[in-house]
Amino acid sequence: MIFWILAALSFIQAAEVTENKILVEQPPRIITVNENATLACKYAYNGTGNEFRASLNKGTDRAVEVCSVSWNGSFHNHHSNKEFSCLVAVDSHKKQVNFNLWKLNTEQTDIYFCKIEVMFPPPYIYNDKSNGTVIHVREMLHQPPEIPSATSFWALVVTLGFLGFYSVLITVAFVICWWKNKRNRILTSDYMNMTPRLPPGPKNKHYQPYAPTRIHTEYRSWEP
Repeated sequence: MIFWILAALSFIQAAEVTENKILVEQPPRIITVNENATLACKYAYNGTGNEFRASLNKGTDRAVEVCSVSWNGSFHNHHSNKEFSCLVAVDSHKKQVNFNLWKLNTEQTDIYFCKIEVMFPPPYIYNDKSNGTVIHVREMLHQPPEIPSATSFWALVVTLGFLGFYSVLITVAFVICWWKNKRNRILTSDYMNMTPRLPPGPKNKHYQPYAPTRIHTEYRSWEP
């Protein structure tokens, strides 16, 4: 009888230990090249706690708290370190806390740990030490402005030169056609005086332009 009682008590204690334990899972490494990073911390908890606190700590000794959030159902209270730009999002249904970091620099490359705490009701518990996540912040390479290549420049020059030559050629052809058309119209409408003329002089003083002499008797031959 005593054996069964001791066995029951051991089972109850083991269940309480399992129930009050928090397990945290986080990725081993994050590499960022655009100064932004999101660290997702998943946790497993089957206890009766209803007020929690999650925090992100920097360094192997967890001496620097980057940011934190406290929640109890719908109310969330955020806090962030002045040296970091951080925003925390909590998904209670998925049991996941996302730490969104931006404006990171290379000096902030380090290992980061997620910490989940049950604040109420007692007893107070928190997760075991996890392996942490190494956030590697790479230096951004500022690309110099692109300089047009010599090939592109000469291609543009040749294109513009060809267009300019073609425009001049079309203009010259139009002017020549217009000049020829105007000349033909002048020659067609010009009056040509075919009356012979002699230079002035004493011998040509009484010169009269040639005109055929009409013989009037030919027209009167019918008269009686």
